[in-house]
Amino acid sequence: MRALADEIIQFFISQGFVIVSTLDSDGSIHSACKGIVDINRSGRVHLFDLYQARTLDNLKRNPRISITAVDEHKFAGYSLKGKAKILAEDAISKHLIKAWEVRITSRLTQRLLKNIHEEKGHRGHPEALLPDPKYLIAVDVEEIIDLTPHHLK
Repeated sequence: MRALADEIIQFFISQGFVIVSTLDSDGSIHSACKGIVDINRSGRVHLFDLYQARTLDNLKRNPRISITAVDEHKFAGYSLKGKAKILAEDAISKHLIKAWEVRITSRLTQRLLKNIHEEKGHRGHPEALLPDPKYLIAVDVEEIIDLTPHHLK
């Protein structure tokens, strides 16, 4: 595992979602939006994959994964590459379930406030319709790629 600096951890925590890339059976790249549940200094990232489709199948075949987030306003981003492990529902610690509930509640609150202020966006509250997590993806980061252009650092 590769240690993560506080700056990188804060960057990922501040994002509403990340793009997770895995490899399909034919070798092509599959990308999907996921929510980070937890990320720590030791280089472990926890994600819930709520729909149990291609990402799960891909990781069972090949554990290689990339997690990417960008902040368009700051013109900054990172990609974390590593290996994933699938943890069954009964192996998920209570503190990670609680962390997920806190993140979903925060997202619902932010959407509600934006809707009250009549900002454009989804009229409903899709976060409230998300299925319960059935497994967890635990990623051990092996490589960190800073996507910020060199001249802006």
